[in-house]
Parts: sequence; C-alpha cells; structure tokens
Amino acid sequence: MYAVIFRAEINKIDQSYSDMTARMRELAKSKYSCIEFISLTEGNYEIAISYWDNEKQIIAWKKDPEHKKAQELGRSKWYKSYHRLANDYPYIINELSVNQIV
Repeated sequence: MYAVIFRAEINKIDQSYSDMTARMRELAKSKYSCIEFISLTEGNYEIAISYWDNEKQIIAWKKDPEHKKAQELGRSKWYKSYHRLANDYPYIINELSVNQIV
C-alpha cells in the first residue's frame, strides 16, 4: 500500500475550493481506484492523506487534467505553501522516490 501525504498552509478557502476538493476526492476514488482519502483542516493548515494500491495509480492521478487544474488553482489561489510526500507503507521513503512519484 502507498500513502500520499499533502500538507498545506491555507491562504483562502471559498465555495470553489470546497467544490473542487469534493470533485477531486470522487475522481481519485472512481477513476484511479484510490482506496481512501482523508483530510483535516485546523486553523490555517490542512493535511490530506490518500491511500493507493500501487505507484501506477498515483502517477496516473498526478497526470489527470482535472487534478492538474486543481493544483494550479491551489498554487494561485487557495494555498500559501504546500508539500507532498509519497510513501510505500510501512517503509520510509527516500527523496529520490518522492521526486519520481509526486
């Protein structure tokens, strides 16, 4: 099992953000077979963890056009900063793998 961890400092959350996150969750699960997608917001910070069966699913998800649009909006509108990690659970991932997957 693989986990992708997304951490962000929030700039602005609005209805378009809520709509997009709901769409991304549904898309990840239905089209790319994401096992589980959980997120938590506290104060100005958000963390989301998605679980996957294999790297192919993660790579395909990363390349999805709708997901790329959501990332662009995140960078330009919703987040002050963000960081992603991918992990082949339960092993600690090295920096090379992070750059290849995320």
